[in-house]
Amino acid sequence: MANFINGVSFKLNICLLIYGVLFLSAGGLCQSVPAVYIFGDSLVDVGNNNYLSLSIFKANFPHNGVDFPTGEATGRFSNGKNTADFLAEKVGLPTAQPYLSLVLESKFPITGVNFASGGAGLFDRTGDIFKQVIPMSQQVEYYSLVHGQLVQQLGVDGARIHLSKSLFMIVIGGNDLFHYFRNNSKVSKEYTPQQYVDLMASTIKQFMQRLYGMDARKFVVTGVAVIGCCPSQRKQTTANECNGEANYWSTKYNDGLKALLQDLKSELSDINYSHFDTYGAMDNIIQDPQAYGFAEIKDACCGFGNMKADLPCIPIATYCSNRRDHLFWDRVHPTEAVSSLFADLLYNGSQKFTFPINVEQLVKL
Repeated sequence: MANFINGVSFKLNICLLIYGVLFLSAGGLCQSVPAVYIFGDSLVDVGNNNYLSLSIFKANFPHNGVDFPTGEATGRFSNGKNTADFLAEKVGLPTAQPYLSLVLESKFPITGVNFASGGAGLFDRTGDIFKQVIPMSQQVEYYSLVHGQLVQQLGVDGARIHLSKSLFMIVIGGNDLFHYFRNNSKVSKEYTPQQYVDLMASTIKQFMQRLYGMDARKFVVTGVAVIGCCPSQRKQTTANECNGEANYWSTKYNDGLKALLQDLKSELSDINYSHFDTYGAMDNIIQDPQAYGFAEIKDACCGFGNMKADLPCIPIATYCSNRRDHLFWDRVHPTEAVSSLFADLLYNGSQKFTFPINVEQLVKL
């Protein structure tokens, strides 16, 4: 027994030595996913908007966070955790901290950073209605600073190896479509819907190419959800039905996203990706909620008025007690239960929703 314990101790010490000494030069040999970098909007924002003094789109107040482990609002647009949290848990890493919480120290965790911002879009002006957000272009610029620090810390080769094993998750696009279909939208007068979704697809491709130029090789990219069925969209129809036009163009964008990912793989053979069909996964819940343990797919849990979608989830709002039964937490965001389900499907689901491989398979490449 003593020999066995000594043997285990020796192996553990060797692994710790590799982690402590070679991790910095070889990207980490004891961790298959050394880091997760998150880009996107409020679906994966873990608190960046808390640091935007002019932003009117924040979630750092009750009733947000009512089911978070601390029971406090953290800046997540959810009753609890979001998909960024659950993905980190799946790969055995801590949730990547918000970039703006780290920037004053100018020192970033080697396990990843979250750049996502509530209200952000692929286009800079998408977030104008919220006064201040971090658009995708700025998120990529922030990553370039983190990349520069990694190069200084690990060396060019060390940073390249470290980042080539890391996951780069991109969850964005919904706000751009909301922006287009907003009443009296200026952008809808400049582009036809087809031109707009094509521009969205070409824009996200450019961002991915920039990230590739800074050593990103493993991408997790989600399509946009059934945005026309959000409570904020339903309440605008006569019978609280889904906004068919918004949903139609969501599917058109998703089709373009799938095509560009395949094109990108053919152009850059050393990248790999996992694409999650958020639309299909959410539509399945809407069509058969009981199969997934949901009872309420139309009304928000937290809010005011018609479908609890007349106002956001603010401190004076009311919220439901059966949050696990609801598809939507507020007028646009899913509940923690939905985020957990999506993370499960994304991580080890079948090709029904995750193409061409799931994240568990992506990690092993």
